[in-house]
Amino acid sequence: MSALLVPPGRVPQAHNRGFALRTITAETYRAFLASPDGAALGAGFLQLPSWAEVKEGWRAQLLGWGPDPEAGELTGVALVLLRQFPGTRKYFAYLPEGPVADWNDPDIDGWLAPLLEHLRRAGAFAVRIGPSPAYRRWDAARLKPLTGPGRRLGDVLASEVDPLGTAVAERLRARGWRRCGGDGTGADGDAQPRHVFHVPLAGRTTKDLWAGLNQEWRRNVRRAQKEGVEVVVGSAAELPEFYRLLGITERRDGFRLGRSLAYYERQYAALNAEEPGRMKLYLARHRGEILAAHTMITVGRRAWYQTGASADHRREVRPSNALQWRMLQDAHALGADVYDMRGVPSTLDPDERAYGLLRWKLGTGGQVVETLGEWERPLAGSANHTLYRAFHAYLNRR
Repeated sequence: MSALLVPPGRVPQAHNRGFALRTITAETYRAFLASPDGAALGAGFLQLPSWAEVKEGWRAQLLGWGPDPEAGELTGVALVLLRQFPGTRKYFAYLPEGPVADWNDPDIDGWLAPLLEHLRRAGAFAVRIGPSPAYRRWDAARLKPLTGPGRRLGDVLASEVDPLGTAVAERLRARGWRRCGGDGTGADGDAQPRHVFHVPLAGRTTKDLWAGLNQEWRRNVRRAQKEGVEVVVGSAAELPEFYRLLGITERRDGFRLGRSLAYYERQYAALNAEEPGRMKLYLARHRGEILAAHTMITVGRRAWYQTGASADHRREVRPSNALQWRMLQDAHALGADVYDMRGVPSTLDPDERAYGLLRWKLGTGGQVVETLGEWERPLAGSANHTLYRAFHAYLNRR
């Protein structure tokens, strides 16, 4: 296992009236997420116990809080990844897209303060979190006619501003948290995408999803079908081919994920060991050749298109459109409320290379969602504040 899961009882425990915070087992953690109360919190795949096995170079803790965590009486949980700062015995604590908590709770200090104190005692000098509430949303129909030179998402009035997201941001600022990357739309300081693309599925039929695609998307899906593109669900055996296509895609589109084949193999093995079929590899074949491969992850009533890869040749048969249409339908059939297409750039400038990805996803008729992004703060103590400044200086030199 690539990440060390700290067993229950090995680290200091926090208490409050009618409340306890403990390290818990993976089984207890998963049982909570599967319960009605846990499922309502909408945990993402980055907060699953299995994600600890994907991340090399990090220690991991599974934490739970509530009336009686050891008996499974929980109100929130968190996967904490701990990275040791070189030359010290101190750790940077990272909760990717977590903790899994009730952000509607007006008394967030009731669980957030014990969580921070627990991490401080466990040796963390600073913490980064990713609160789940959304901040702003833009419908595809609003954005399409408002592209232009130098224009960005922040220049367009949002279709919706989430009051919960606004309230959570204010509460975090008042408690000394700093939004990584600031409040601009660039968000370069976030490890996870601040802007994502959602296709709503709840209450919609497959016909509704088809009607939501723009004309170009419908034309491309029909073209793929006419050309005989076949979409199938692959297995771990096709991950090397997926990885080869990903390298082609990175070179063509000018980005670099920096992941190894072993990373995707660990991810596929860990997530599917936790729940069979949790991560799927979709393949688009044409004349017996794999032209595109996309991964999809499902947790509860959410589905994510995580990573896509495609060849440079025969793009005219539209294998990626065929894949996404199949994945949308499968997510809908599984009962997902939202199909999350993950990150999009904040640019609305058609002359910028990155805009092509946004344009492609806008064609599905969904929404750009600005999340609250990631937030960071040093923990109590002058030594921790000093180390936090040194940590950022270290990152800036890398």
